Amino acid sequence: MNTLGKAVLALATLAASAQASAVGRLVDLTVYDRTTQQELPVYRHDGRYYVAGQPGHRYQIQLRSQEDSRALGVLSVDGVNVVSGDTADWSQSGYVLQPYDATDIQGWRKSLSEVADFVFADASRSYAARTGRPENVGVIGMAVFLPRRMIRPMPMPMPAPMSAPQESMTSRRMAAPPPAPTAPIAESAIAPSPAKALPGGPLGTGHGARETSEVTYTDFERASSTPNEVITVYYDTRERLIAQGVIPGDTPPERTRPDPFPGHFVPDPR
Repeated sequence: MNTLGKAVLALATLAASAQASAVGRLVDLTVYDRTTQQELPVYRHDGRYYVAGQPGHRYQIQLRSQEDSRALGVLSVDGVNVVSGDTADWSQSGYVLQPYDATDIQGWRKSLSEVADFVFADASRSYAARTGRPENVGVIGMAVFLPRRMIRPMPMPMPAPMSAPQESMTSRRMAAPPPAPTAPIAESAIAPSPAKALPGGPLGTGHGARETSEVTYTDFERASSTPNEVITVYYDTRERLIAQGVIPGDTPPERTRPDPFPGHFVPDPR
């Protein structure tokens, strides 16, 4: 069943090329640490994707369309829709990307001109936990929808005038195609733990300081109520991901074995 709704269109675009660590087929999704100004590397473990965040660091989610048509991304953090603040669902509001466009999502949307920064924080201080929804802390998700293709009727040729029977089929005038329909603006589509103890507490996303981030409403008609792609990226602290085996631990320095005969005679003690 097709759905028509209003979507938030992100206006800020990126000029940089797509990164190799991006996740997604229709839309690449990467996580960028704004404090260190570095893209977070993606680790694959047991078929899942992970990034390591640093508590207290601001971050943003970079989206880059790989399609030659518009795409709607319904984005969630910790199971919460980043536009509306509702418990995330595919049918909700999201961001619309133009063909091969890229944009940064820097925080929880507060208005058409402002967001509250995404900040890595202890799970107990995450926005989801503070609003009574701690069950899905530690995951970034995006449901990607492609637009419904508008099929225009083929124009019918006008009948040949009676006074000109010699006129050929190729020289006949063709009826002009009807103008493309204008879609009305509607009122919505802005869009197992291991048994061993892990170091520290899990990581979540806090509700940080506000900053300017301007967007506008646009209409978007989905081709289907089911996403064309669902992207999932889990995140936690580096220490906890190492403990879970997601990130290989640092190699300890090689320990030299004691030598039973390091010298020849007994020296005087100092």
